[in-house]
Amino acid sequence: MTAPATFAGQVPNRRGDPARPERSIEERLAEAPLDGEARRWAVAALLGDDAVASCVDGDDAPLPEPRPGPAPEPVAVRRSFLSRVEVQGFRGIGRTAALEFPPGPGLTVIVGRNGSGKSSFAEAAEAALTGRNLRWDAMPTAWRDGWRNLHFDDRTEIAVDLHLSGDSAPTRITRTWSGESVRSARGRVVGPDGVSGPLRSLGWDTELVRYRPFLSYDELGRAVHGRSAELYDTLTGLLGLTGLADAERRLAKACERLAKEQDAPSRALPLLVERLRGYDDPRARSAVELLTAQSIDLGRVAAIAADDGPADPAAQVVLRRLRRLAVPERALLNDVVNELRGAAMELAMAAGTKGDRAHGLVELLGAALEHHRRHPAEQDCPTCGTSDAIGPQWVRRAEAEIASLRTLAASASSAYERAEKARDQARFLVAPPPSWLPPDSDLGVLWAEWAAGGELADLRELADHIETVGRRLRSAAISARKAATERLADPTEGWSSAAEDLAAWVEDAHAAMRARQTLAPAGQALEWFTEAARQVRADRLRPLSAQAEQVWHRLRQERHIDLDALRLVGRGAQRRVAVDVSVDGSDPGGNAPGLLSQGEFQALALSICLPRTLIAENPFGFLVLDDPVQAMDTETVEGLAAVLAEVGRHRQLIVFTHDTRLSDSIRRLGLPAGIRTIHRDAMSNVWVTEDTA
Repeated sequence: MTAPATFAGQVPNRRGDPARPERSIEERLAEAPLDGEARRWAVAALLGDDAVASCVDGDDAPLPEPRPGPAPEPVAVRRSFLSRVEVQGFRGIGRTAALEFPPGPGLTVIVGRNGSGKSSFAEAAEAALTGRNLRWDAMPTAWRDGWRNLHFDDRTEIAVDLHLSGDSAPTRITRTWSGESVRSARGRVVGPDGVSGPLRSLGWDTELVRYRPFLSYDELGRAVHGRSAELYDTLTGLLGLTGLADAERRLAKACERLAKEQDAPSRALPLLVERLRGYDDPRARSAVELLTAQSIDLGRVAAIAADDGPADPAAQVVLRRLRRLAVPERALLNDVVNELRGAAMELAMAAGTKGDRAHGLVELLGAALEHHRRHPAEQDCPTCGTSDAIGPQWVRRAEAEIASLRTLAASASSAYERAEKARDQARFLVAPPPSWLPPDSDLGVLWAEWAAGGELADLRELADHIETVGRRLRSAAISARKAATERLADPTEGWSSAAEDLAAWVEDAHAAMRARQTLAPAGQALEWFTEAARQVRADRLRPLSAQAEQVWHRLRQERHIDLDALRLVGRGAQRRVAVDVSVDGSDPGGNAPGLLSQGEFQALALSICLPRTLIAENPFGFLVLDDPVQAMDTETVEGLAAVLAEVGRHRQLIVFTHDTRLSDSIRRLGLPAGIRTIHRDAMSNVWVTEDTA
């Protein structure tokens, strides 16, 4: 493989290279050699779960044929670049420290020893934009609780300035912490025009997941070593293939369900025959003879199953169900009663307190905000009728009021929440009588009294009801169950139960016949769909894979390991990204983990992740890399320096590292890059110096 000397400015968008237009799954379906039923299944897979369920149920209502639509017009992406990151009181940074960058393509390398505050800047930028940090999520709670700087007691805040294309001034994103939890931060955005809004006003919720402009050493490791489905889902999202993957998955799931339904009777038959042979009953012997014949007459088997011989079939059904009746355990009754009384006491203690009033206000304002969210055009107060009372300013005031009242209302809210949970437990326990239970029987009358307790609103009354009536119901149910068991003892040694199993098997056998007929076209559709989806995925992935191959070519240096291709394979729980490699031109079976060292693994992960920032639809013109050099040898570091400088011609790359080999390589190779050194003293004062060498 020979890689070009430079990279393209961007990976083509989801429509592919105009010189080689990809064929969509709809276009392939229009030309597919499928019969009517198989085509219907393929169409249903594209339409969604309801359409597939319709095919499973045998509904032959016509489905709208999906047609390939016109290629979407290219959407101009407003690309953003970092110009400033300002941090105070966060992680290793105490007093205010800032990093400034030219807002455009270019490579900036920030070097500092471990503990100098490098990762604090990188994680601060990520926290400002996303509200979280992937590295934190993998850490123990005690570690996450140490996010606040120990040498700085003042305000903890992060501010990130972004320049969006077309704007004359930056957009500032701030995240400020008011509580002790790392989750207590509040983010705001101030646009170039000075208008402030929440983070969601940027409209980047999906893009921050799909294009993640942050890449740490831990994430590089997970790209290759992590759960195989994670990278698969990331790439399918980038390439607009999520819908295709979902369609293939739902079709495969339907085929799997039909196959299980088809095979269920044959799997259950040996056990059923063995059980029937244990009965000294002529009906059992006849059933065994039929079930072991070369061809099973389901009609005759069903007739035998229907002949269970009771004088009163309805009474026999009630007795069988009474015999299996579940009786509430005494311990469960006691637990529910104790919880109701404890909740009632807690409610009584909270009643009339300031916290109770605060809770009521939070609930009231929350309901009003929900009403406003559902009916944003209504500005008049729905309770007092005041005109223009509910608007954006009111929403901000209400949200602020809720936030300020939550702490005061916490105790009362907890009491109400406990009461509601206790009431739910009680209502679940105080269930209505089964529909099959005769209402005029002793147990039926008592059960109706038991179920009436569900209408009790007072927790203490409800607890008394469960304690008293529950004890009587439990005793009566146990007695009824024992009596039913005695009455069901018959001279046929349980033939009625065997007849039930036989009837259920006959139903399964009929369902298996229907499933076999349905599965044939569904399987044909799945076979075609799997191959067509593979081709579409290959078409979409090819440009990204080519970029990854180019990056790997630069990083591998003199090694004789080639990255041949990336492939999206499998589906459902088995979905993964296959990485094909070759050594000296020979194919080792795509076993990349068996060939690569830790440093090579990291280089491979960079080869896969770096092209993400070059996707044409990516609104983030920057990528922050935290310690990408670990475990790499010197030759690979030199290759990485060249790759970063080249990508920096098209995007803004900001690299934090403690390894001076990267900056040394940049100087030695004369690559265009800004190099800075970060310093931190014992009191968490952090500053940055420019490299003038």
